[in-house]
Amino acid sequence: MYETIKSLHSYFAWAALIVLAVVFLLAVLATFGGREQSVKKPALFALMAIHIQFLLGLVLYFVSPFGFSNISGDTMKDAMSRLLAVEHPLTNIIAVILITIGYSKAKRKLSESESGKTIMWFYGIGLVLLLSRIPWASWLG
Repeated sequence: MYETIKSLHSYFAWAALIVLAVVFLLAVLATFGGREQSVKKPALFALMAIHIQFLLGLVLYFVSPFGFSNISGDTMKDAMSRLLAVEHPLTNIIAVILITIGYSKAKRKLSESESGKTIMWFYGIGLVLLLSRIPWASWLG
């Protein structure tokens, strides 16, 4: 089960990050492009992808030997253990919360430019947070 969830979490991460990056770029274009372009529907797809990825990660956190069961006094001494057991999950939870708040705020905005600006900021910060705590060494290797 661990290997299956790990593979799903790793491969779906690419799709979720690509969708999030595309929505961020669409929001930048909507904000600075000078035309009223709605990004609410693509933002909803990105929100769903990030939430699915979060659920996969949550399951993985509890079945993985590097997640919850790895938390001990020595976890904070080893950089990779700390990244997998503490930094990656907490930072990504914050990113998911920001993306969710961004979508909720954007769908209440009356103008498409204000909606795009809200999505641009919240999704952009969420994307940076997600990219900052990916375990690149084990993910790409």
